[in-house]
Amino acid sequence: MTKSIEIDRGRRAFLKGAALATVGPLIVTDRTIAQTRTIYVNTWGGSWTAAEEAAFFKPFTDQTGIRVKTVAPVSYAKLKAQVQSGSYEWDITAITQADLLRADREGLLDPIDWSVVKKDRLFPNAVYANGLAYCALGTNLAYRRDKFPQGGPKTWADFWDAKKFPGNRSMLNNAVRTAQFALVADGVPPDKVFPMDVDRAFRKLDQIKPHVKVWWTQGNQSQQLMRDGEVDMMVMWNARASELAQQGHPVELVWHGATITTTMWGVAKNAPNRKLAWEFLQFAVQAKPQADFANRLFYGPTNPDAFKYVSAEVARQLPTYPENAKVAIKPNTVWEADNTAKIQERFTQWLAG
Repeated sequence: MTKSIEIDRGRRAFLKGAALATVGPLIVTDRTIAQTRTIYVNTWGGSWTAAEEAAFFKPFTDQTGIRVKTVAPVSYAKLKAQVQSGSYEWDITAITQADLLRADREGLLDPIDWSVVKKDRLFPNAVYANGLAYCALGTNLAYRRDKFPQGGPKTWADFWDAKKFPGNRSMLNNAVRTAQFALVADGVPPDKVFPMDVDRAFRKLDQIKPHVKVWWTQGNQSQQLMRDGEVDMMVMWNARASELAQQGHPVELVWHGATITTTMWGVAKNAPNRKLAWEFLQFAVQAKPQADFANRLFYGPTNPDAFKYVSAEVARQLPTYPENAKVAIKPNTVWEADNTAKIQERFTQWLAG
């Protein structure tokens, strides 16, 4: 990254020097210089990145000349490592609101640059813990209809019931999400999950562990498992399941007991291209780009004006749709931020045991 920045600066100096030294056709403009600039975005890859490319990256480059390159997958550990080492792979990341709060507390985030970001162009509640709101993402139960012709699992209790609903299962390798599902499976109402009884959650997880074939880590992996029929039911991000259904695969999505989390944009502390990064984020949180993203990948916009550009058919499939949100787990961002690290440590040991 450092080498590319030095080359970038050298190129700008050369262009400016050439313009002063010659009386030729070379004209140096702000756009010319901008075209030598690049920001690096940490992304999930696959259809997530494809939707970002269409909704955010290409329009931003067309408007500003600033190039966008991506690095996958999203990693909180990498955010922490690169800030501590000063060696950067990317400038911008997109993480859950709870992880963003953790990162801000640990000094891993760049403060919002209010010389770039214009408050009058932000929607209410756009700002949280030095990040800007991106989208609402559901983590749901999904199953293949062809494997359950008499009706598949409709609750986490059903998912846990291997006798009533036999078949291969897969779950997300995420401690806090998994523990929430375990509590709902054990009878905790979705709006009463927090504060979490962690011991109770792990006792319930002991029951499902022998039936989980794969603990997945990336969205593309989850889609491959479901698409190829390697598993019959699984934990899945809502838009990844909806995408498979749009492609003709017999995938059913369940909203009861889903988690709905707000994904936030953040800039790594002292990121080399942080000024340009904030310029991109100012663009990305506007209504039209958010709507374009939601129309391609069914995650809910956080900018209320974006819904002007989202059809009713798409809106019904988003985590932000009232009928979906009301049966989901009620989140507690601060509790998650306070407890995620120790739950993750316990979960990692539990998986290995």
